[in-house]
Amino acid sequence: MAGKPNILILGAGYAGMVTAAKIFKKIDQNQANVTLISKHDYHYQTTWLHEPAAGTMHPDRTRMNIKDVIDTTKIKFIQDEVVEIKPAENKVVLKNTGSAEYDYIVTGLGAVPETFGVEGVFEHAYSKWTLNGARQIKDHIEYMFSKYNNDSEPKEADLSFAVAGAGFTGMEFIGELSERIPELSKKYDIPMNKIKMYVVEAAPTALPGFDPELVEYAMNLLENRGVEFKINTPISAVTAEGLVLKNGEEVKASTVVWATGVRGNPVIEKSGFENMRGRVKVDKDLRAPGYENVFIIGDCSLIINEETERPYPPTAQIAMQQAVTVANNLNALINNKALEEFKPEIKGTVASLGGKEAIGVIGKRKVFGTSANFMKKMIDNRYLWILGGPGLVLKKGKNPF
Repeated sequence: MAGKPNILILGAGYAGMVTAAKIFKKIDQNQANVTLISKHDYHYQTTWLHEPAAGTMHPDRTRMNIKDVIDTTKIKFIQDEVVEIKPAENKVVLKNTGSAEYDYIVTGLGAVPETFGVEGVFEHAYSKWTLNGARQIKDHIEYMFSKYNNDSEPKEADLSFAVAGAGFTGMEFIGELSERIPELSKKYDIPMNKIKMYVVEAAPTALPGFDPELVEYAMNLLENRGVEFKINTPISAVTAEGLVLKNGEEVKASTVVWATGVRGNPVIEKSGFENMRGRVKVDKDLRAPGYENVFIIGDCSLIINEETERPYPPTAQIAMQQAVTVANNLNALINNKALEEFKPEIKGTVASLGGKEAIGVIGKRKVFGTSANFMKKMIDNRYLWILGGPGLVLKKGKNPF
């Protein structure tokens, strides 16, 4: 190819940001032009969003301006929304600024909620796990409390909060909410026995695939805070009144938070890549099958765990590891070297449960309570270190004690 190749990085989530942070540590700046494209001028930590959504953290703690983290004298930044990738033309169509051409592309566009065909999700539930979506949930919860004693005929459902999904997102959110409920009860002079919290899960257990002993610990803890679980209970519809379950039961709740999982960004489907629920089963070097210059990582990629023969969950941990491999492989392509295979290294998995409680597995060791909470915060801080070094940890990090 004539001149320096153009590398596009789509999306400023974990995958895109780490790729941008690492790329010029692998490639000489004189060897390539790199452009990062994102619809926001900030990056936010999706793994923290359950906290601002419940009101236990200010939303701005989760966000950082891209230009404060990425050296935009080396990497061009375009704030725009990706509409479609045209791999046959080596071009990306943008919503507002036309198009961008590439020689190599890294697609890390993130995910959207998965509804599994349940009606009424987008009309009646809070389903957007974005920074603004978290703000909406938090503001709505406060509104329901503030208006309760001012209504001439308050409804029980107004103080009922239902979470659809008992995976990591749902459990972490209900953990934060259950920790905050006593504060809201006191603030708005509402007796605790008026407040209801539900978690509804279609699978036979909460936190599917997680260690049963840890799941039991989490459920017992949350039940002691007033959470009622409905496990092995699929949802057939979401309405303005709450949840309609497939067994015919209804859960009356004026607040429904949808946390049943995600699918890859619709751009993947629109762009013609072979996919499953918006995720591409990538080659071992993280390229899309049939395309030598298209890398797909993060929530839009599908990696099979050869031991379990099941897909790895789309986690921030894996997205960051993929980003490092992609930076290495871009260097290999530009310098005519052999590409490396991506091999996930699961260092640990920890779920917070609100306050100073958490559960997790670090290596092969199970951790509970405050020790798990300590590890969770250290994991969060490690990402900040990878992205921006000690300065970013000091500015945005969590106190683990």
